[in-house]
Amino acid sequence: MRMKVLVKATASTLLLMSSSTAVVAQSLGDGRAVGLVIVAKPTAPAESGEPRSMYGQYIDPVDGLGPDDLVRYALAHNGELAAARQMIAEARGRLRQAGLRPNPMLEASGSRAVNAPDNNQTFGLALPLELGGRREARLSVAERELQLRQAEVAAFERRLAAEVRSKYAMAIAAARNLKFIEELLTLTRDSHRVVQAKVEHGKTAPLEQNLLRVELSRVDSSRIGFEGRAEVAVLEIKRMIGMPANEPLRLRGEFGIDQRPAPIEEALRNALAKRADLVVARAAEALAAAQVEQARREGRLDASIFANYTRQSMGFDVQGFNSAGGLTPVQGVFHYATFGVRLTLPVRNKNEGLIDAALAGVEAARTRREFSETVVRSEVASAYARFNHAREALAVYRDNVREQALRNLEVIHQTYVLGQKSVLDYLGEQRRFIEVETGYTEVLKELFESLVEIERAAGSAVPSA
Repeated sequence: MRMKVLVKATASTLLLMSSSTAVVAQSLGDGRAVGLVIVAKPTAPAESGEPRSMYGQYIDPVDGLGPDDLVRYALAHNGELAAARQMIAEARGRLRQAGLRPNPMLEASGSRAVNAPDNNQTFGLALPLELGGRREARLSVAERELQLRQAEVAAFERRLAAEVRSKYAMAIAAARNLKFIEELLTLTRDSHRVVQAKVEHGKTAPLEQNLLRVELSRVDSSRIGFEGRAEVAVLEIKRMIGMPANEPLRLRGEFGIDQRPAPIEEALRNALAKRADLVVARAAEALAAAQVEQARREGRLDASIFANYTRQSMGFDVQGFNSAGGLTPVQGVFHYATFGVRLTLPVRNKNEGLIDAALAGVEAARTRREFSETVVRSEVASAYARFNHAREALAVYRDNVREQALRNLEVIHQTYVLGQKSVLDYLGEQRRFIEVETGYTEVLKELFESLVEIERAAGSAVPSA
């Protein structure tokens, strides 16, 4: 139920001293209305030195960016994410390399006798065979590594999306408090002017003016603090999404707490099946198993085939008779062809050490995966518990706290105007009202962050870039 309560925080007093009117509107029914809203203000120009409102510098309800817009921008411009995506390209390159067969080896050599005309030329060609499924095991490892890198990038995107939404909540909360305190500062300044006029006319003691001056400074100090928080939060968003610090950024200015998460059982099933960090853990376990198989196959018998051609020229420093009976040098050229198989015998080295290391890696990956599944169950339960408590707290604020605090402030103000309460009573009630409003902002922020946590814990998909 949406209820609007009009509080004449300064109107009654201003009517006593001037013809200008100010009406203060406070929306209590939804989370989108922010603080106090000035409906009408005096037409006199603002005093020099009064700070202008900075709320519009951070919030634009029409053209501002919402959390999904910021996440999409981050997916496209975050430098760390872009570097992480290069790991996928590296893994693809290693997969391509793993599928290539070994090159043949060509060998050439020659020899010549020092004190004789004898000489030899040999040409050899060898080709590794990669027996025992070595190439298939190498390909399997490369494929598992590619899957692991893709899962790691998806997990990075998931974390980045949650962090951007969390920073968005911090910025919106700071901006909401800034708007509220700016409007309250305007009302406090108007009240100070009224009391100042009453003091000048001798209708009230100077103490009230001094007290309001202190309160005015305190509220102004709060405004500076909230303005600093809003600025820092927006700069943090820019840093995280990869936006230059000097580029303007305005947010949409809404918490978006009307959505309802899926039932916890469905969220848990989705998390166990699709959550990116669990996919990473399972991919790491599969990679470790593939490395065990590769180590085993590398420790088996291997062979390569080879073929050699040798040209040999030999002779002696004597002469003999040829078939025609004439003298001729004793010299001849001989040609040899050699074929064979070269075996690598796994006698002394069967990769026992690598196999043991790979088996330990499998056990470690399995343990991490099982622990990650336990953590996922705990995180989903924790996120839903956080959401339920935040929703209950919001209902209490909406139904009881804010409305009653606003009524109390109105009553105290009216009795102060009638002279039945002191300025201390009025200022004390105003401070309690400030605490209620800033507390309500924290509850809105907590509820929004609990929804973000549910999305993160349940492994919901991030917006497409």
